[in-house]
Amino acid sequence: MTSHFLLTGLIIGFAIAAPVGPIGVLCIRRTLAHGRTVGLLSGLGAATADAFYGCVAGFGLTAISTLLLNQQFWLALGGGIFLCYLGFKTLRLPATNLSTQTHRQSYLNAYASTFFLTITNPATILSFAAIFAGLRLAGTAGDYFAAAVLVMGVFAGSALWWLALSTGVSLLTRRLNSGFMPWINRISGVIILGFGVVILLNLAVTAA
Repeated sequence: MTSHFLLTGLIIGFAIAAPVGPIGVLCIRRTLAHGRTVGLLSGLGAATADAFYGCVAGFGLTAISTLLLNQQFWLALGGGIFLCYLGFKTLRLPATNLSTQTHRQSYLNAYASTFFLTITNPATILSFAAIFAGLRLAGTAGDYFAAAVLVMGVFAGSALWWLALSTGVSLLTRRLNSGFMPWINRISGVIILGFGVVILLNLAVTAA
């Protein structure tokens, strides 16, 4: 039974992490510019937030989920503004040689920034709530050990995706030279900024 919850968590974590979004773009860009470790840490920040939301759904912590959903406007606003900031920052990055950039990105910053972006996305908790309810996993019938195994599976599944992505992208780094970095920065910056603008516009429409 424990292996069932672990496998289920792995599948859920992988499936939720896999769709390409702003976190995926950040992970790809950081892997190309700073190396696989920074790219992986960026993904692990998101995986930790996924595990937190999985914990809320798996343990049936309705008080926390209600609080987060009641504050979803402000959470989304913070996430949208931060995405716009990251987008502008990426657009303004100089075309530094790849090898000189590798150790300049703070590991803690890489982890914390993606954790913040994921935790401020109310759609994440709705996704977990819907999946857990559909699979009849919400609250795991009061079995806290099963819930803990499920949450560990969610983290491992999400982390597995980010490991695969960062490893795959890092293989491309050997084929690139510094001439590609200005375009990588511009494209990544525009995409990240675009995600932030869309979030803010949706909030404006909702509030109107």
